[in-house]
Amino acid sequence: MSYVFPPAPPVCVPVVGSTNTFAVHRIYCVGRNYVEHAQEMGHSGREAPFFFMKPADAVLVAAPGVTAVMPYPSLTHNLHHEVELVVAIGVGGSNIRAADAAAHIFGYAVGLDMTRRDLQNDMKKQGRPWCIGKGFDHSAPIGAITPANQVPGIADAAIRLQVNGQDRQRSTINKLIWNIAETIEQLSMAWTLQPGDVIYTGTPEGVAAVLRGDTLAADIDGLQSLHIRVE
Repeated sequence: MSYVFPPAPPVCVPVVGSTNTFAVHRIYCVGRNYVEHAQEMGHSGREAPFFFMKPADAVLVAAPGVTAVMPYPSLTHNLHHEVELVVAIGVGGSNIRAADAAAHIFGYAVGLDMTRRDLQNDMKKQGRPWCIGKGFDHSAPIGAITPANQVPGIADAAIRLQVNGQDRQRSTINKLIWNIAETIEQLSMAWTLQPGDVIYTGTPEGVAAVLRGDTLAADIDGLQSLHIRVE
């Protein structure tokens, strides 16, 4: 087969303890999935889950021990951080029951859902899609993926983010409104999940702006930490 131009190589994330890499197929994100974050965004309660997407090439890989550089994005003056647990799908499927969800998970990683908050808010006010606030270049930093069998306690792990050494976000994964299995169940009703899909499961409270020169350190117990610098 010939192409008009050479296709881009797949976006790949390192896997802890392996020379293999994880090729990203799609990026799904869960909105407002911690009560405290929902409240700080002006909402409350256990609302039905909702999802949005980022392009696969929005991934910014931060290899272990490396501080990845994220260019400050265009058009915004209010770039926000959102630290999240990322679920990497290894076995696809549709209409997956929550009780069966674990069998579809390859592993977990630390991620950041970076957000052009001013653009997102403008689109919300106008009743328009807010992809421009979420799906821009480098908007999905991610650390190395740890296979699921190496982190059996992930559902109760602590999650935290520091900016320039100061705490910004701190919570636990067990505070998710829709837990990992429920999220996979709901998501797989709307899309057929594929190997290589990653799910950003939502962020706890404490989201705020970052500036050029800021260094972000994101951690979840049992996973490789994620470090980026905004320039």
